[in-house]
Amino acid sequence: MKKKEIIEGIIKRVEFPNKGIMETEDGYVVIKSALPGQRVSCQIQKVHGKKAEARLLEIISEPNDAKQSPCEHFGKCGGCNYLTMHYVKELGLKEQQVRHLLEPVLESQPVRYTWEGIKTSPIKYEYRNKMEFSFGDEEMGGKLALGMHKRNSFYDIVSVTGCQIIDEDYRKILKASLDYFSPLYDEKKISFYHRMKQEGYLRHLLVRKAVKTGEILIDLITTTQLDFDLEEYKNVLLDLELGGRIVGILHTKNDSIADAVIDQGTEILYGQDFFYEELLGLKFRITPFSFFQTNSLSAEVLYQTVRDYITALYDQGALHSENKVLYDLYCGTGTIAQILSPVADKVYGIEIVEEAVEAAKENAKRNKLTNCEFIAGDVLKKLDEVEEKPDLIVLDPPRDGINPKALKKIIAYGVEHMVYVSCKPTSLVRDLKVLQENGYYVNRAVALDQFPWTSQVETIALLTKSDNAE
Repeated sequence: MKKKEIIEGIIKRVEFPNKGIMETEDGYVVIKSALPGQRVSCQIQKVHGKKAEARLLEIISEPNDAKQSPCEHFGKCGGCNYLTMHYVKELGLKEQQVRHLLEPVLESQPVRYTWEGIKTSPIKYEYRNKMEFSFGDEEMGGKLALGMHKRNSFYDIVSVTGCQIIDEDYRKILKASLDYFSPLYDEKKISFYHRMKQEGYLRHLLVRKAVKTGEILIDLITTTQLDFDLEEYKNVLLDLELGGRIVGILHTKNDSIADAVIDQGTEILYGQDFFYEELLGLKFRITPFSFFQTNSLSAEVLYQTVRDYITALYDQGALHSENKVLYDLYCGTGTIAQILSPVADKVYGIEIVEEAVEAAKENAKRNKLTNCEFIAGDVLKKLDEVEEKPDLIVLDPPRDGINPKALKKIIAYGVEHMVYVSCKPTSLVRDLKVLQENGYYVNRAVALDQFPWTSQVETIALLTKSDNAE
């Protein structure tokens, strides 16, 4: 295999995250966004001995059991990968990827473990409660676009007015925004932010909608390079006929170089800067930038699973009535802490995002929970400030996993049990190896599909210290 060589072949399998594997006489080729059974053509980008990395050029043919994608943007948009697969097959693929990563660690354990398969999302379409759309153009110098990044592109944007993982309200808000700003863009009265030039005004459109309450929060993110009156745009949004109800329209300023939604000052154009969502009978106040699980109904499955794991420990006598101090580390807006509060005397939540911690405190007060305490700051530093030691620890870290120094402190508590909630199995495997070296082994583990049609998958693992493991 040589660099820039174009080859054809069939994808034999997919490894996390979304890496299609093609086998050749000269070795194997890794191709992003390719699915099992597809015949593809690709161009070699890098060669490392018997392994090569390639860019997908064309899907020549689909496997016999492929279905028609329900989304008109599939193939262009980089958001979804599995829309031509039947859902049962997608679930099998995700479970296979997680097990492929976990088994080398789990099989080396001196104790038994139970793999519990993969849990499905209660809904398969229109499930997202948050979307960050980007302004740009679909091709250089083309019309204004608002949507998602084009597949395998850092710059080009696809207007996803027919996206199927968001509901009709999102689509109406997106289209209304695009229709409003496009004429102004054509007349050169307004522009989108060009990352290379670091010039322009329009950056992102953030939309959040609660599944249970139907409340909608809209936030337009721009630079400060133009003083533009958004009163008319606000009225356009308020005139929309929606299934839900707009409770807030915001304008956030962001002059950072990074291509991310960063709050450098937010103005309320209408209503309020928060909305409410409900999970498992509890009510949560959510602000524009606070972390909250993106699929509300699937989040209920996730949190119920965590609660079931812990309740089972009490039922089995593995935890005793006096073991009632729980730590919820990387707690976000405190959802897990509050859902676990009925089985604890005290729950401490630690989260680095101050806005999320303030929301967690308000949520606990609103839900009349008096045994939850939330602390803002880095887990590594703030653990030292909590005098009451934990009997059980729940870990729900960001995608990159747990800081090694923080993990060392967590292990030093010597608790009998931990529950690890992971949104990236490769990070989970890395941390499990360290936990295993320090005597913690997985008793139970399950995958969870929170994001149908995408390559992402959650994993929940119950760990027990070796002296107490079977």
